[in-house]
Amino acid sequence: MTKRQSAIVRLVKERGPITGDQIAEALSVAKATLRPDLSVLTMAGYLQARPRVGYTYTGMPEHSELVTVLHSLQVKDYKSIPVVLSDKNTVYDAIVTMFMEDVGTLIVVRDGLLQGVVSRKDLLKVAINGGEMQKIPIHLVMTRVPHVVTISQEATLYEAAHLMVHHEIDSLPVVRTVEANQLEVVGRVSKTTITKAFVELGEPSSRQNRHSGALAVSRVDEEEES
Repeated sequence: MTKRQSAIVRLVKERGPITGDQIAEALSVAKATLRPDLSVLTMAGYLQARPRVGYTYTGMPEHSELVTVLHSLQVKDYKSIPVVLSDKNTVYDAIVTMFMEDVGTLIVVRDGLLQGVVSRKDLLKVAINGGEMQKIPIHLVMTRVPHVVTISQEATLYEAAHLMVHHEIDSLPVVRTVEANQLEVVGRVSKTTITKAFVELGEPSSRQNRHSGALAVSRVDEEEES
């Protein structure tokens, strides 16, 4: 459980029932920022979400069976094939690849070693500034190592999800360290990866309970916004 999730649980335990707007105000963050945390806490069984009422604490102990399972799922078992570009490619190449592969972030490599990542936002900035996209090398607009957030194969999906929520990004390069502290790209993990893992967890009844929790969060949000 992250620090923010622990703070949410304490707040709901002390002041529940409490709405998402009230939680956001108490923690001084945007409501949209809290939605992933509220979904996780509801699906894990810590909180109950009820339309027109808000969130209440269920009394579930921190180390529930579901939490134990979540911490046992490893990135290496769920990673996907990375979508990569050479650092010699152009911004135009990146736009075409991003469109054809239907991804939001591309991994930039040189001889299989991580050089950086480029996002839709990076490419949009170039387009807005009127740059010659067929001439600008991708390495001029990418986020470079060591500023790239990565994860190892041995890490858990929970750790991957925490990194993505904390850094507000959609995916992570999966890497392993080779000689001279270089990072070899061996895969990719995204929010979609995490979602698929949740779907696969447990028996049909368990999946239905988690779906009901996520649906309840959505309904609470809809009631608050109406």
